[in-house]
Amino acid sequence: MAENLSKVVIYGGGNTAIDVARTAKRLGAEESIIVYRRTRDKMPAHDFEVKEALEEGVKMKWLSTITEADAGSITIEKMALDDKGFPQPTGEFETLAADSVVLALGQNVEQTLLEHMPGLELKWDSVQTDAVMMTSVAGVFAGGDMVAGGERTVTVSIGHGKKAARAIDAWMRGERYQPAPKHEPATFERLNTWYYADAAKTVRPVLDIIRRQSTFDEVVGGLDEGNAMYEARRCLSCGNCFECDNCYGVCPDSAVIKLGAGKRFAFNYDYCKGCGLCVEECPCGAIAVEMEDK
Repeated sequence: MAENLSKVVIYGGGNTAIDVARTAKRLGAEESIIVYRRTRDKMPAHDFEVKEALEEGVKMKWLSTITEADAGSITIEKMALDDKGFPQPTGEFETLAADSVVLALGQNVEQTLLEHMPGLELKWDSVQTDAVMMTSVAGVFAGGDMVAGGERTVTVSIGHGKKAARAIDAWMRGERYQPAPKHEPATFERLNTWYYADAAKTVRPVLDIIRRQSTFDEVVGGLDEGNAMYEARRCLSCGNCFECDNCYGVCPDSAVIKLGAGKRFAFNYDYCKGCGLCVEECPCGAIAVEMEDK
């Protein structure tokens, strides 16, 4: 994209479209317009990125689709939602000046590396994996954007790498990694938030609008060590025991046994009568009561 562009139109609604639009502004475009065929709430791009793009002067044409491109202009048709919420053409057109049109309609996985791997199971542009990130070829693991059902974010890719590393280590030792069973989700209703002090979220530094429009400096700054430690202490530890000793202190039957630092607790069911006080007083919802089979 040349730096002397004045009016750039981007067709798409994902994070790639947002990136292109914001980059065009930084390269000097007078206007950077995203044309998207659906509404903002249906846009796959992250909402905070849409907000940042609007702050930087990127314009949005919701419920619109490009129908024609000529030298120096494009024609878009306005859409309207039908009874089922799907966009339908209206026959109403608008012409926009544009010296560059960018199609930012999605991302594809580069599969050249995989073309000559016999037995590898593919579905569309994604690699099929099992619960430990191993593909249909023994000893070959995959993760990130190329894995079926992935959200295609950096966070998910890092998580896949962590899972795969454990599975690879086990496979190299001739074993199969068995993930630990997951806790039942600790919903808000299971938390005793009054045990926790109020602690406002740390406000991260944000680059001013003028510099955001003209440089590629990081927009949202990071946290220093002190702020990062403070943010970590705001964690409510939902569903995970942090050894506060509440269950040990409130049990009227001495049925809670301390196992030592880092080992949490055990319950002596010969003494426990199922009163549920430990559940009621657990700050983080880490304890549950189950009916005993008779």
